Amino acid sequence: MIEVKGLQKSYGELRVLRGVEFDVAKGSIFALLGSNGAGKTTVVKILSTLLKADAGTARVHGFDVGTRPADVRESISLTGQFAAVDEILTGRENLVLVARLRHLKQAGKIADDLLARFSLTEAAARKVSTYSGGMRRRLDIAMSLVGDPPVIFLDEPTTGLDPQGRIEVWQSVKELAGRGTTVLLTTQYLDEAEQLADRIAILHEGRIIVNGTLSELKQLLPPAKVEYVEKQPTLEDVFLALVGAGSDK
Repeated sequence: MIEVKGLQKSYGELRVLRGVEFDVAKGSIFALLGSNGAGKTTVVKILSTLLKADAGTARVHGFDVGTRPADVRESISLTGQFAAVDEILTGRENLVLVARLRHLKQAGKIADDLLARFSLTEAAARKVSTYSGGMRRRLDIAMSLVGDPPVIFLDEPTTGLDPQGRIEVWQSVKELAGRGTTVLLTTQYLDEAEQLADRIAILHEGRIIVNGTLSELKQLLPPAKVEYVEKQPTLEDVFLALVGAGSDK
């Protein structure tokens, strides 16, 4: 669904991408993992036609991003690092607005279906200014899915969210792939890539230094010594037990 070969990009003397290459299979979650400044957002901008590469090729849904940008944009949706929602409108009004901007019929039904899909039906009539961070991000992703794009780019989707909000977004992303959407996810969080991705590529100093499944990446290191100890609850277990996993407040 996504093919990237020899992608290069520089800003003056600063070489951001130095021959990036990877493929993303249809209906999978592909995580581009790297620290701040590694070039993750630059890759996403090139693939979404917001930025031109200096060299290399990239294809999304069969279309070359350089020669057929309009077709690429018809095939994708992009969610950036901050939720692009209108706080004055309700959750449902945000979705209806996007559906109408896309000239889709039955905008109300589309909105209601997405609200149900992302567990936001009870909050549909509330202004987005009252939503939690996790709810805003879930609404943002729902807005990206209006029109059923086959490919979605999520650029660090859990930045700034609390632990519960991150888990809510993780569940939504898994749901996307379960329904056949191809997801390219950029993140700097190791646990996020581990939780979500079918394949993980580590981007470092403008290059992909490793690309594989989680089990393949773990095999790069020698096995750890096995010791039998009492399993203690993780901080995540404690947090969810105290505040609850399904609260939208």
